[in-house]
Amino acid sequence: MCGIAGLFRPGGGEEGELSTIAKFMTDALTYRGPDAEGYWASASAGVAFGHRRLSILDLSQAGSQPMHSDCGRFTVTFNGEIYNHLDIRAELEAAGEAPNWRGHSDTETLLCAFRHWGAQAAFQRLVGMFALALWDAKERTLTLARDRFGEKPLFYGWCGRDLVFGSELKALGTHPAWSPALDRSSLTSLMRYAYVPAPATIWTGIRKLPSASCVTFAPGTAPGVMPEPKSYWSLRETVVAAQTKRIADEREAVAELQRLLSIAVKRQCLSDVPLGAFLSGGIDSSTIVALMQAQASQPVRTFTIGFREDAFDEAAEARKVAAHLGTSHTELYVDPQTARNVIPKLPTMYDEPFGDSSQIPTHLVSVLARQHVTVALSGDAGDELFGGYNRHVWGNSLSRRFGALPAPLRHMLGAVLRAISPEPTDTIARMMAPLLPQRFNIRRAGDQAAKLARIVGSTSFDDMYRELCSIDRDPAQTILHGEEGESWSADEMDKVNAALDPLDRMTLADSLSYLTDDILQKVDRAAMAVALETRVPFLDKDVVEFAARIPPDMKVRDGRGKWLIRQLLDQHVPAALVDRPKTGFGIPIDDWLRGPLKPWASDLLSPARLQTQGLFNVGRVTARVSEHMSGRRNHGSWLWNVLMVQAWHDQWCTN
Repeated sequence: MCGIAGLFRPGGGEEGELSTIAKFMTDALTYRGPDAEGYWASASAGVAFGHRRLSILDLSQAGSQPMHSDCGRFTVTFNGEIYNHLDIRAELEAAGEAPNWRGHSDTETLLCAFRHWGAQAAFQRLVGMFALALWDAKERTLTLARDRFGEKPLFYGWCGRDLVFGSELKALGTHPAWSPALDRSSLTSLMRYAYVPAPATIWTGIRKLPSASCVTFAPGTAPGVMPEPKSYWSLRETVVAAQTKRIADEREAVAELQRLLSIAVKRQCLSDVPLGAFLSGGIDSSTIVALMQAQASQPVRTFTIGFREDAFDEAAEARKVAAHLGTSHTELYVDPQTARNVIPKLPTMYDEPFGDSSQIPTHLVSVLARQHVTVALSGDAGDELFGGYNRHVWGNSLSRRFGALPAPLRHMLGAVLRAISPEPTDTIARMMAPLLPQRFNIRRAGDQAAKLARIVGSTSFDDMYRELCSIDRDPAQTILHGEEGESWSADEMDKVNAALDPLDRMTLADSLSYLTDDILQKVDRAAMAVALETRVPFLDKDVVEFAARIPPDMKVRDGRGKWLIRQLLDQHVPAALVDRPKTGFGIPIDDWLRGPLKPWASDLLSPARLQTQGLFNVGRVTARVSEHMSGRRNHGSWLWNVLMVQAWHDQWCTN
């Protein structure tokens, strides 16, 4: 995993100038690749590539980038890992198309694949995570490409006469012609979701390349022209096609999941540097670690952080799973001050506003892991693929039940639920906990009651889903002159041409947007800030295509999500160690904003400051601050969005 950056000036340019710009851009990403740097420029082509290397495979100079193909036609700067590159090498060798390999890096394999099959066909063969820029000297074209699920970020846009690209926005911001404006449409979407959905960014005219896409710039491309990206694979089409290929036999499904996920884990354990895994003690991470340990000749290194607040702590459960599996486990209990010390770093770490507060524990566990390993596997994507979120478990059932009620009664019931303060609800839930089976205990019950109020008031299933995914139900009222823009994921959902089961529809929507634009980007920035590579076995192409064939009742059953994964995990870990309510990886943001973070928040949210900036509806923000600080409401997530915008604005817009 690395950092890449570069530019394309159609018509050519002076090599020294191109190289200097590329170096400045790439230097902004030094922490992503502390092991080495490399640059390449062509004056006649008007192209310059930069690369910061985090050495994972082939630590020798033979793996250095930017790298040229043996035939001289292709040059690539590449961030990521191709897990099946040894299989691709074998295929090329069998076809008599392999060069005299200079080393064993996946980058060299990529270049040979491009030469033999062409870029589009090569992308379809890749199993891995990547963001890359490819220069074709014969066609004189620049192609940018991103992996199937958007694990690796890639931003691009025009700065004057130069098309610029990079792993992070801060690289683009070093270009001498950088002068974009803040995009209020993106800011409005951020208030709803806590992230800016692709292809938009916080800056006008700068885009994220959608997942499973590539975009090509021809030699005659005029400045400002943005060709439409082309998909080389489609999760939407995969899910629709799978409707007629369901797996009916449960034992077959469990066995196939074990086989495919074991292969994915084995592929992703390929590394020339120390490797470990995040372990929360939940279903997904425990499954990945169990399969890692089953294949390992020595204890797997596992890492967990804990909090003293019971509602947010999973360290004890992780410790029990680690002991059962026999891993070499490291845990760190984080005091509130250590966690809060991360906050000033967030605007630099996430160089567009990002409101998922689990960014803090994600960074802290990455810091812990990086002290021992360079690569860490995670259990991310299990929820999106196999129905693990509460909305997957209860959403459709509650929507049907409340949908049968007359509209006036629904609205009245929703109003009653919204009127209940969170603290009494949390207190009642804690009192009831000893009397209920563990899986019916609800952590942060007040917040769950607020979500239930949204379901009750919904007018349709899609409306319910949107409500459950929304932090701000009407963000255009929060952002001055705000209007939500279109998103790539919403366009993909609009193209669904089959009647999907509600669960399939929810998990597809989550995978297209929340997984890519929130979860994967959160982990990338949090881990790469300390040069830790993260890998996601659940996102192996074969595992994803298999998950699409699993019928809903093998995902959600008896009021519990991820039924199929649980059946697999039961073969490795006793159910009693992992059978508990879903917690999520968060921090006590509601309490912190009323306590130790109150002075910081009060400064950023002061009416005078908000009025001067002219971004937010001051009255709306002030009212929510008052409700939250009094304890009448929990607006922590909503306020965190505003605070992350304010902190980001101070960092990137003050000049």
